[in-house]
Amino acid sequence: MFSVQIIKLIETRAESLTHEVVADLLTNEHTPSYRRIPKEEVAQRALAFYQNLGNWIGDPKDDAIRAEYESWGAIRCRQGIPVSEIVYSLILRKKHLRRCIREFGSVESSGERFASGEPLPLALYNIQELNYLVGDFFDRALYYIMRGYEMQAKAKQSTVAR
Repeated sequence: MFSVQIIKLIETRAESLTHEVVADLLTNEHTPSYRRIPKEEVAQRALAFYQNLGNWIGDPKDDAIRAEYESWGAIRCRQGIPVSEIVYSLILRKKHLRRCIREFGSVESSGERFASGEPLPLALYNIQELNYLVGDFFDRALYYIMRGYEMQAKAKQSTVAR
């Protein structure tokens, strides 16, 4: 399946994608609070994201996504990162991921058939399907990040109220 090829490409390019995302996060005007987080931590989280993407997209169960992203949300809450910046950090990851998918599709579709021998319309359908799966994953990740953030904020409030 063509989507599997792209996921494998993303996972093999995880380090270069991580460098791009980290540079973007640490310099972007919409994510200034990320400059307070150690660069290694930001890089580790981004690398894990790209390395695990295939598992998260391929598993219809939310357990792994929930555990990872609720934890991430709680950590960012403890670090005092504003919700808007957390959301934008996901937007940046998605932007870099989609660029990678688009570049792969452009290179592969320069002929009438993809390297796998698939006719162009089928390959384009596979790219569209992968983009749908990626979008669905980001929706779920965003939900669980915000849920983890809220749970941590509620826990903070209850300890302050005591």
